[in-house]
Amino acid sequence: MAERPIRVLVAKPGLDGHDRGAKVVARALRDAGMEVIYTGLRQTPEQIVSAAIQEDVDVVAMSILSGAHNHLFPKVVKLLKKENANDILVVGGGVIPEDDIPSLKEAGIKEIFTPGTPTTETIDFIKKNVKRK
Repeated sequence: MAERPIRVLVAKPGLDGHDRGAKVVARALRDAGMEVIYTGLRQTPEQIVSAAIQEDVDVVAMSILSGAHNHLFPKVVKLLKKENANDILVVGGGVIPEDDIPSLKEAGIKEIFTPGTPTTETIDFIKKNVKRK
């Protein structure tokens, strides 16, 4: 029996109203053979975690441009832990200052992808670091 594709939830937390980058990443992940669920704009951390659990995803990939990453990304990780979903790989991307990346990684975000990162880098990271269910 063939192994099921990696399932990725692409989410836009907070009030950010721009999703072109998230859609580009979602399409690249899909083209790489992953199943992608896109939640749309303006999702709360609670909505993201609920969707991740309902969809039985392997990865949550969040994109943010609004500057609220230091609050919203760690909150998603905390809520996933609270739901015993620690096996879900969490990555983030968007306009995130280099100085903020170490604290985001300490909070459980496994990787941060900033503007200009090739989508192949994101795909490779997910494939190498996902925990299959």
